[in-house]
Amino acid sequence: MLTQVYEVATPSEAEAISAIGVDHVGVLVGDGAFPRELPVHKAAAVMKAIQPPSVLSALFLSSDVALIERMVRELNPPIVHLGASIELITPDHVVALRKSLPKIKFMRSVPVTGPLAVDVARAYDGIVDWILLDSHRIGDTQIGAQGVTHDWSISRTIVETVRTPVILAGGLGPDNVKEAIRLVQPAGVDSKTKTDRESVHSKDLAKVKAFHRAAKSG
Repeated sequence: MLTQVYEVATPSEAEAISAIGVDHVGVLVGDGAFPRELPVHKAAAVMKAIQPPSVLSALFLSSDVALIERMVRELNPPIVHLGASIELITPDHVVALRKSLPKIKFMRSVPVTGPLAVDVARAYDGIVDWILLDSHRIGDTQIGAQGVTHDWSISRTIVETVRTPVILAGGLGPDNVKEAIRLVQPAGVDSKTKTDRESVHSKDLAKVKAFHRAAKSG
């Protein structure tokens, strides 16, 4: 079971989280249009602190494809995670990015707001390396970071429908990740809000360790 933890913001956090064994260390990267985005030079410092075999997953909430491509070329992360809403970045955009960045692996967030999510996930099947299923508030320009779960029966249908590995996100933490794995059977699980420190966005390493252990034993 692959584990993924967002939103890591400092080299010391990255080093500690990779030492726990988390597979994907998620960092929010951008030009400052969204809160807490790290510029390339700070994201590079975080990436350098990650201990293998853990790797950086660079999350972009921007829908500016040219900006994403430029920053990816500067940072050269192992994984690019596209988190803009589905109206703003389409499968065609992802195909174009893959052609210009052939050595990068791609992850695409898909909002699970109802049965339509199955069709959205199908549209990315075979285009990306991972599909991440997350909760979403209609009208938001980005997907995820809600701290709430969604309808796991829809997520299970997507897992059974697509060939691309699915990572389940949305309100997952040490308390519910085993049940989520049992019901959805994803290839991986993701945590952000429920592994944060109380009322802040820095990581609670005890929660990260508990989440990782629960997922790997689930």
